[in-house]
Amino acid sequence: MKILVVNAGSSSLKYQLFDMDTQEVLAKGNCDRIGVDGVLKHEAAGKEIKKEIPMPTHAQAVNVLIETLTSKEYGCINDMSEISAVGHRIVHGGPWLIKSVLVDDNVIADLEKCRSLAPLHTGPHLLGIYGCIEAMPGTPQVLVIDTAFHQTMPAEAYTYPIDYDVAQKHHIRRYGFHGTSHRYVSGKAIEYLGNPDAKIVTCHLGNGSSISAVKAGKCMDTSMGFTPLEGVIMGSRCGAIDPAVVPFVMEKEGIPVEEMGNWMNKKCGFLGVSGVSSDLREIEAAVKAGHERATLAYNILAYQIKKYIGSYTAAMNGLDCIVFTAGIGENNSDIRRMATENMEYFGVKLDQEKNLVRGTVEINAPDSKVKILVIPTNEELVIASDTMAIVNESK
Repeated sequence: MKILVVNAGSSSLKYQLFDMDTQEVLAKGNCDRIGVDGVLKHEAAGKEIKKEIPMPTHAQAVNVLIETLTSKEYGCINDMSEISAVGHRIVHGGPWLIKSVLVDDNVIADLEKCRSLAPLHTGPHLLGIYGCIEAMPGTPQVLVIDTAFHQTMPAEAYTYPIDYDVAQKHHIRRYGFHGTSHRYVSGKAIEYLGNPDAKIVTCHLGNGSSISAVKAGKCMDTSMGFTPLEGVIMGSRCGAIDPAVVPFVMEKEGIPVEEMGNWMNKKCGFLGVSGVSSDLREIEAAVKAGHERATLAYNILAYQIKKYIGSYTAAMNGLDCIVFTAGIGENNSDIRRMATENMEYFGVKLDQEKNLVRGTVEINAPDSKVKILVIPTNEELVIASDTMAIVNESK
């Protein structure tokens, strides 16, 4: 079975085509600058292409994708009938979409309700879905919800201590994000440990970062909240701060309500603290050059990761494994070292030499009571697997 995985943004449509018999990626790419001028980047069968192609709408971007996948020069399939289904990554399902689901009119109506909760993502998701339905009529469409994995959190973890009636009226709660990543790497860790009841802290660290407590394969708590803004310091997102800072800054800096969200999402985090960049690689270079504020931003991240590991260990009454994943988690040995050092009280002991070797899975010392693993995430494979399962169930 071949599954097409789609991740639609406001002006982009990223995709991967899987052969689920082997879990091989047959093709991948991105239709970018949709509605502007259009740029296609595509890889398949060892060949790469990048060219400008007009894509006024997402539906036309899907047509470009189809033509490319079936082309003699850059394609990997004869025609679109070979694709059994399309899996769509959905960032926010709200309280309505709490598991992967086959698209129908009711599902579309539920996703429409999520516009107020995730306005930056929901609109583009719907454009991608409509585009695929128009270009591939009759092909099953499946939504895989990023917030779904975190639905197992207990009420004391997901409830914000605000006026309860207001929270219920406006669906305000901790939802959590990066769910497909946390689900994938925690599952891989459970397999590696051979312990289905393992207590795991998964650290998805990238330009956007989140940390989750996973017990026996179920999420017990997670750092991101009502939106992906909460949690640890990120590229340009502030993470968790005293809520009173928001009206204070608005008043002192004269920032209107409609711009404050952009300020917290785009002008804070590594960028705001360091004044250098939102990219941790550039922050790291500045640290090595002795830049004081870059060093502070770097240290904040490591310190906050350590705090979450400690608090989640307490919440789960123990810890069997720490997992690092995503761009920073998989590639930055310094952050892994700083986030796990001086934690012998918890039974955490890093092997400094293993930590420096790229591609090593287990980086803890032999006498560490807690395993420390580096597991590359594969969110697209989770989406493809869920899509295949749901299509098979519907037959």
